[in-house]
Amino acid sequence: MATAKKAAKKSAAKKPAKKPAAKKPAAKKSAAKKAVPKKPAAKKAAKKSASKRKPNAAFMKAMTPSAVLANVIGSSPMPRTEVTKKIWDYIKKNKLQDSINRRLINADEKLRAVFGGKGKVSMFEMTKLVSNHLK
Repeated sequence: MATAKKAAKKSAAKKPAKKPAAKKPAAKKSAAKKAVPKKPAAKKAAKKSASKRKPNAAFMKAMTPSAVLANVIGSSPMPRTEVTKKIWDYIKKNKLQDSINRRLINADEKLRAVFGGKGKVSMFEMTKLVSNHLK
C-alpha cells in the first residue's frame, strides 16, 4: 500500500508543462522617428610615447673597458648597451649559454677573468660583474 501511495504522489507531482502563450503581434513603430544627431567623435589624447623614445644619457655615455674585458669585446670606448650586446654575441658565438638552464652562462677562460673566477654566472649577475670592468 505504501508503494501505491508513493506512485500516486509521483504521478500527481508531474504536472503537464504549460504551453507558452502566443506572442502578441508587435505594434507598428511610428514612421516619424526623431533623428538623433551624431555626437562628434571624442579626440584621443595625444600619446607621449608616440615619438621615438630617448635613451638614458647614463647608458649612452662611452665607457672604457678594462684590459680583461677588452680581450672579449675590444678596447674601444662604447656605451654600456653596446658592451652588453658584444658580450652576448661572444657568448652565442662560443655557445657558452647553458643548455638546460638558459639563464646561466658557462664561462670560458676569457669570461672567467671578467666574472671574477666564477665558472657559472646568471645573466642578471653578469651585467653587475661586467660593470666593475668599465671606467
